[in-house]
Order: sequence, then structure tokens, then C-alpha cells
Amino acid sequence: MSTVPPAPPALRRLAARAAAQAAAWQPRLGHAVRTQAAPLRALSTPRHTTLPGSRQRAEHDHALGSIGAAAALLAGVLLVVTPGTASAQTVLPTTPGSSAFTAPRAEVPAAGLVQVAGPSPYKVPEDGDSAQQSVAVAANLLPLEPPAPAAGPEPAAAPAPAPEPEPAPAPEWSAPVPDAPTSNPYGVANRGYAAGYHTGVDFAVSPGTPLLAVGNATVVSAGWDGAYGKEVVLRLADGRFAQYAHMSSLAVSAGQRVAAGQRIGLSGSTGNSTGPHLHFEIRTSNSYGAVINPIAYLAGHGVTNF
Repeated sequence: MSTVPPAPPALRRLAARAAAQAAAWQPRLGHAVRTQAAPLRALSTPRHTTLPGSRQRAEHDHALGSIGAAAALLAGVLLVVTPGTASAQTVLPTTPGSSAFTAPRAEVPAAGLVQVAGPSPYKVPEDGDSAQQSVAVAANLLPLEPPAPAAGPEPAAAPAPAPEPEPAPAPEWSAPVPDAPTSNPYGVANRGYAAGYHTGVDFAVSPGTPLLAVGNATVVSAGWDGAYGKEVVLRLADGRFAQYAHMSSLAVSAGQRVAAGQRIGLSGSTGNSTGPHLHFEIRTSNSYGAVINPIAYLAGHGVTNF
């Protein structure tokens, strides 16, 4: 049961004045009681037994009014002078704190927080937490969170770029006239030659056909050479010599470096020749008659397109 706090001085002074007034009214109350004894006795007679307009009915109604007034006056005095009643005390708040409408301006609370009062030291019973921890947050004032993106199919991975083809390695060996037919093989006996036999191989080609270096080489000579007509001699990487005769034009000069498959001139029919063709030799030294089979030599280096 809660304890009623003591009344303030102003209330005690009011109660003292009320008590003094009640003492002054006490003789009058006694007189009223004595003078109203007859009306009280008149009340003992039931009202329905008296005739309307009769003296008994009038006395009965007057007694009721007098007694009601006296009871009201007595109740008011008792309420004023009786300590501890609801009308005689000021109820003090049991929850300290400032009003939400009169509190001084404070910092703006966090977004989404519904704060109904200023910060309060009040403790929730049997909890120990501050009352501020119990402030409600309206759902419609909570911070908005962006909706999560709808999960969709993962994009297909971009196809890996196709690896670029590696450039073909430069050929180290080549035919002098790829895919050209032969018209006179190597080594055929012939008394018309100084060596007594054919020292090279003849490729039957039309005038102006490109002639290619059979390997990486250095140009030893490029010019006119008697019965061979216009001629080019190459020194190959392995020390052998390649000779091209009866050419119509030359595309290289002495001392120049050439690569396998590079064009060195055009075929023709210059010198001691009976028609357009290429006379081709492989020599072990740069001299007439120091020759080996050119087809076998090139085939040994992987060349087969004759």
C-alpha cells in the first residue's frame, strides 16, 4: 500500500480555516437537528398514507428537504476537515521527468525514433534499464532499406578468345621452283659437256617464273657467266653452293644475305640453252664439276615438292 505524502503548508492553512468554520457552524447544526426532530418523526409516516394537499403531506416534504440540505452541508465539512481524503491532498508524480511539450530544445533524435519525453533517469521496476530503452519505434518511421535486387540468372561467361595461331616458322629449305617438272636429270652421260655428264638438273619452266633460294645463304655472285648465261651462286649455311643458270633477270647482288624461299630472279633461256628452263646445281666448292646430286641433297633436308 502506497504512503500518502505530507500536505504542503498552503493545504494545512486551508484545513485550519475549514475547521474554524466548522466549529462556528456546530451550534447551528445542533439547533437544526433539534428543530428538525419533528420533521424526522414526520418521515416515519409513509408519504402514501397522507392526502395530497394536507398538512401531513406538506410537513413530510419539508422534512425531506431540510434533512437533504443538512446532509450535504455535513458531508462538505467532513471532506474539508478530514485529512487523507482524495479532495484534501495533492498527488505528486511518482515518475520524475520533463513534459514532452515543455522540455527545452534538445538534440534531434536519431532518424526513425519516436521520443515521447526527454531523457529520464527513471528505472523500470525489477529491470534496472532506463525508461528510454522502452521507447517505441513506429514501423513506418524505421529507416528505409533499399529492396534487395531480384536474383536473376547469372550472366554467361564471355567465351575465351581463341588463341591466335602462331606464325608458321620460316622455312629453312625450299625447292628452287616448287612443283616444277624436271626435263633432264642429274648425271646423264653427255659428251657435249666438259665433265662428260649432266652436272645438274633441268626444271622445265616458262620464261619469267620466280626462282627461290633453297636455303638461308649469302650471294657469292650474280651476273653473266659464259655458257651459263645470267647466273646466281649462293653459299648455303652448311658450306655447300647452289648455282642457278640461264636466268632472264636477277633480283640479288653479290654479298647480300637471303633467306630460304626468297625470290632471287626469274627463269629464262640465256647462255648455252636450247629453250626456257632452269639449270640447277649443288656444288661442294665453287668450281665446275665439284657437284653432287641436287635432288638427293634437297630431299635430305626435307624438300620433296619437285
